[in-house]
Amino acid sequence: MQRLKLKIQLYCGDEIAMGPGKADLLDAIAREGSISAAARTMDMSYRRAWLLVDAMNRCWREPLVETSPGSAKGGGARLTALGAAILGHYRALQARLQGTSDCADYKALADAMLVEPKVSQKDNP
Repeated sequence: MQRLKLKIQLYCGDEIAMGPGKADLLDAIAREGSISAAARTMDMSYRRAWLLVDAMNRCWREPLVETSPGSAKGGGARLTALGAAILGHYRALQARLQGTSDCADYKALADAMLVEPKVSQKDNP
């Protein structure tokens, strides 16, 4: 069991511009070709997915996701060139960070942590 989980979140002001969930959403949009289909595969509401895409699009110098309205010909969404690049860089950074589990600091933190938390003093009379 992995005891330490390192998570990368990139902030733009108070907004999370990129994190693990947003990267997963970008992957799903690239694969599915629409925000609604991506949301379904992630067990997420369309509204939630759209809000995450909107936040990402507002945090970067150019949008990461481009949408086209639905019609008889179909609509959809796709990653922009910047979106694909940002996703690639984020995934590479994640891979590098996961490769740090053999460093002394990671080992020191893992060794100092209990397997389960102690019983809360609040719960003991």
